[in-house]
Amino acid sequence: MEKVKIHLLPAVLAAGIMSFSGVLIETAMNVTFPTLTSEFNISTSMVQWVTTIYLLVISIMVPFSNYLIKNFSIRKLFMIANFFFIAGLITDFISPTFFVLLLGRILQGISTGIALPLMFHIILTFTPLEKRGGMMGVGMLTTSIAPAVGPTYGGLLTSVLSWHYIFLFLIPILLLSLVLGLYAIPEISVEKNSKLDITSLLGIALLFSGLLVFLNQMGSIKSLFPLFIGMIGLVIFLQRSVKSPFPLVKIDVLKDKAFVLFLCGFLVCQFLLLGISFVLPNFVQIVSEENAFIAGLVMLPGATVGAILAPVSGRVLDKYGAKKPILIGLILAAIGWIALTLLLKQPSLASFVAGHVFYMIGLGFAYSNMMTSGMNLLTQEEYGDGNTLFNTLQQFSGAVATSIVASVINIFQENNTDYQLGTTIGAQVAMFILLTLLLIIIIACIIHFRPAKNN
Repeated sequence: MEKVKIHLLPAVLAAGIMSFSGVLIETAMNVTFPTLTSEFNISTSMVQWVTTIYLLVISIMVPFSNYLIKNFSIRKLFMIANFFFIAGLITDFISPTFFVLLLGRILQGISTGIALPLMFHIILTFTPLEKRGGMMGVGMLTTSIAPAVGPTYGGLLTSVLSWHYIFLFLIPILLLSLVLGLYAIPEISVEKNSKLDITSLLGIALLFSGLLVFLNQMGSIKSLFPLFIGMIGLVIFLQRSVKSPFPLVKIDVLKDKAFVLFLCGFLVCQFLLLGISFVLPNFVQIVSEENAFIAGLVMLPGATVGAILAPVSGRVLDKYGAKKPILIGLILAAIGWIALTLLLKQPSLASFVAGHVFYMIGLGFAYSNMMTSGMNLLTQEEYGDGNTLFNTLQQFSGAVATSIVASVINIFQENNTDYQLGTTIGAQVAMFILLTLLLIIIIACIIHFRPAKNN
């Protein structure tokens, strides 16, 4: 690799700001759905496309970025991603129709789909191994606080000004990202060593578009067709990953059982993060009868603690190895999650904040270290493929978690004459389902770390 100076921390922050902004808008727009439904005279199922189209574009762009990073300089990719994001913000700020709004979301999805893997590529390529945990924590910090800040940010602007300003106020932040990136990221020539496998890209597009539409229509007979399309896409992708000389993603990295464990643990953490981001704000509004702004504020202290702990936990990993921060973090997260589940029976805002903070302390120690530990098992040639798997599945798992939680709660709401009681029972059942996944990962990690290893 060409030896040029990169200013690592500002480079990571520059790409991280775009990733943060993407997640912020995703969660901020959720509280605007009733307003958008009324303003554009559209159905509830239609308004969901504000999020669905964004996640779909990211799910396709992240694997595509694996090819882009191998064939274009990181400086060029950063500038392209920044341009698309700013263009998307301007488009959505002025959007006169719902379909123009969706166009802006597509542009933002293209940007986030490049920026997210680019950030981790910079970390993995330029950070010394002994400092990688701390820098991965910095990268995770830029995105982990966004899901909780988003509802507060979106609710405040929508009630005081208009949902359009959600996009306007982010333009200066993206311009700051651009300035940081132009200063920190040098032009590094890339030796083009791969070709684009169009068939693999088509398979991924069919896979994620089919599955996301299936999740949006889950419970309806209409959902079977998009599920079928998604399965066809999966078959195409798997065949090409084996037969193509230049597969979009090499799935050979999944032969390493330890890598698969850390990948699954990371995705379960993402399930919990997005699941609670849906359960608590809705519970606070429906059962505790507070407004969207208060519901967002309930999430803020825990998210702040989790974000602050991400780089701290990374430094703990660098110093002591993966075993202690991951196991301690998962166990603390489980205790906090059980407390939150039980507190739904006797709700109070103070108890929710305390339970969520305790849970986020645990998640803060485990979440980013799962990804760091998994990526540390790979060779430098495999970084792109591992990075793609982590980031693609992270985005998709968020959609899966939200759909599962929403469906479970909806079932109990519809089958109970007391809507608030149905919400409470549904929320508890949904959280017990996610708790089961967490306990499985804890047991698997205990078994993995049990042999004497240098960690």
